Amino acid sequence: MIKHAAFLGLSLTVAACSIEAGHELDRGTFGNATLNNSQVMSGEQNYAIQLAKRFAEEVPSTINFEFDSARLDANARAVLDQQAAWIKQFPEVRFRVFGHTDAVGSAHYNKSLGLRRARAAVSYLSTRGISRSRLEAVVSYGETQPLIATQGRERQNRRTLTEVSGFLKRHPSLLDGKYAQVVYREYIASAVPATTMTTEQSLPASSQ
Repeated sequence: MIKHAAFLGLSLTVAACSIEAGHELDRGTFGNATLNNSQVMSGEQNYAIQLAKRFAEEVPSTINFEFDSARLDANARAVLDQQAAWIKQFPEVRFRVFGHTDAVGSAHYNKSLGLRRARAAVSYLSTRGISRSRLEAVVSYGETQPLIATQGRERQNRRTLTEVSGFLKRHPSLLDGKYAQVVYREYIASAVPATTMTTEQSLPASSQ
């Protein structure tokens, strides 16, 4: 009986150890579990997620490409112009650009093509005044994450995706953890209030 109980206890211990502690905390969004916990404690992760949602809602985050091409057409450049204008308003924020392809061609070739597309987007954003140091990663998923499940040519799968990835750790405005002020900052254009003052010449004679 004692041997049986000991064996049962050992089995339960092994089964419990087979589930990695903290595994469910790491969704792959902001790195490993330790980094995830650190960001949750500081509030950075919540604010980064809010800012990522805001970016996705306020500007197009995706551009598309012709077949077997990393050339930016007029539509892609117009979208990247919108992205650059938005990004400029948040100098404390980092971004990632992910490249994708359709399923035509070998996996190795498509991995390279996806990377060329991501680099093309990053290069264009840099010509619009965005520092490459803020575009922290250029990643290619090749053909592994299609929007449309098909083995043929599909424009929607030939794309890059730009998204918020976090905050610049040493930016002066964030050294005291004021992430909320960044997230809720109004656009530069809308931050200038309309004047309510009138010139002396426009005032009625009775008020002068």
